[in-house]
Amino acid sequence: MRLEIGIVGLPNVGKSTLFNALTLAGAEVASYPFTTIEPNVGVVPVADERLEKIASLVKPEKVTPTTIRFVDIAGLVKGASYGEGLGNQFLGNIRNVDAVAMVVRCFRAPDIPHATEDLDPGADIEVINLELALVDLGTVENRLEKVRTASKGRAKEYEAELRLLQRLQEVLSRGGRAEEVPPQADEAGILAGYGLLTAKPQLYIANVDEEALSDGDGLVREVEKAASIAGVEVVRICAQLEADLADWPADEAEAYRAELGLEKSALEQVISAGYRLLNLVTFFTATGRREVRAWTVVEGTSAWEAAGKIHTDMQKGFIRAEVVPNAELVAAGSFVAVREKGSMRLEGRDYVIEEGDVVHFRFNV
Repeated sequence: MRLEIGIVGLPNVGKSTLFNALTLAGAEVASYPFTTIEPNVGVVPVADERLEKIASLVKPEKVTPTTIRFVDIAGLVKGASYGEGLGNQFLGNIRNVDAVAMVVRCFRAPDIPHATEDLDPGADIEVINLELALVDLGTVENRLEKVRTASKGRAKEYEAELRLLQRLQEVLSRGGRAEEVPPQADEAGILAGYGLLTAKPQLYIANVDEEALSDGDGLVREVEKAASIAGVEVVRICAQLEADLADWPADEAEAYRAELGLEKSALEQVISAGYRLLNLVTFFTATGRREVRAWTVVEGTSAWEAAGKIHTDMQKGFIRAEVVPNAELVAAGSFVAVREKGSMRLEGRDYVIEEGDVVHFRFNV
């Protein structure tokens, strides 16, 4: 699977600046609301030194990293759920993403107007979450009306969905999130079909001044307080700095980040947080000398399911998986050496893929 993250926030919080820094896509950036009208989309390869090391051993014709897709969406304003600003045009654009990254303004720039008179990150987070809850409430109530009508003649058929919708309505009506409503066994497949925005995992991105990168400040602590209550991870980033560094030679940019005490770039931080958020793991395949490739799957994925991510024929004809941790392969120096040492394990269809596995699938079609 490819991780897809929707970047959301109020106008002029640095969403498009961050998007450009992450993707080098050159989206328009300006200090007025709704610079982003149609969503900007960028697909970024995920750098992974493990993939590079495996490729250096195999020397394949092609090296294919896994990717992450970013969607930068128009600034949200209070009342969007009722059509204010870009209203539902904004909200409809994030129904298909895997997770939502909420950019919160924690930088002071008098020349860039904010949606409110004063900077108040906690209040900004409340506005965005309330608008997402309200648009979900509209979705649930529309569906609830249809289900109630249909259930009059087929009560048993719609019993589970009606029960789920009523619980969702109660939570969303008070500004809660759909993720607070765990589906029961007979409701699991129903919830996924609604595309509810508040059912998606969230990540807060505190967009700070460069001076606040190391220790933060009062504005950042407001975001962290709200995140702690909501159980959400916070990533602290200076989007403007990252956008500037994108034009620097890679070694100079890395050295400057090191001076600031930053171990990772904004892209690396967001990707790591996204993987943790969605419980993703990466495994690798090496198809002879043709291709070395990285794949992303959800933690707990079986070898049989992972084979299906590569090709349906591989899953249908699955025989076994030959598995070696990437570190053992690199230490041995080759697949031949790994086999000679007996480090290559033979696993069946129920084997659970682990982070960093190098897997060769045996199959017959």
